[in-house]
Amino acid sequence: MSDMNVGSVSGVYSAISTSTPVVSDSAASAAQTPAANNADVAAVYEKSEGAANKATYSINKMSAEDRAALVQQLKQDQVDRQNQMVDLVRKMFSDQAGVSKLSELFTPENLKNVTQADIDKAKEDVSEDGYWGIKQTSQRLFDFASALAGDDPDKMKEMQAAMEKGFKEAMGAWGDELPDISKDTLAAANKMFDEYYASKNQ
Repeated sequence: MSDMNVGSVSGVYSAISTSTPVVSDSAASAAQTPAANNADVAAVYEKSEGAANKATYSINKMSAEDRAALVQQLKQDQVDRQNQMVDLVRKMFSDQAGVSKLSELFTPENLKNVTQADIDKAKEDVSEDGYWGIKQTSQRLFDFASALAGDDPDKMKEMQAAMEKGFKEAMGAWGDELPDISKDTLAAANKMFDEYYASKNQ
């Protein structure tokens, strides 16, 4: 596995973590995508109905070309989401300057331009089944790693290490502890890796 591939997972995870909005009654996100778009990158982890209930990992079984196409699709989806976040940040902080840490941005004064619709959308996006929720975000992380590594446990371990590195980098960019949703997302993604490794030992 090349360093570029490992780095790309770290970068994508870092981008996901730093752009995951902290939602309270005063914080919001503009990450908006119709449900149909989410179907394009739907979960591909499937539990079989066999006696051993052995997991199947369809991304890992894809051809190298199909995995490369999936990586490009996931990257483009991430770029689109980040662009939407940038638009909201511009709206929220158009009159702010000199903020050195991302965690300092989410203050009542800085959120004065946020509408109730923005807040409602943010709450939806980070809900249990929302795009930025734990389930979908952890699944995207695992799918991206699977697309890069194929059905190779050693390469999957490299991807898992890169994901954890990206999480640590996101903490540095955030300037503080990441919110619980980010920590829970990392734990959920790590569980998917553990289940994958267990499936290889059956």
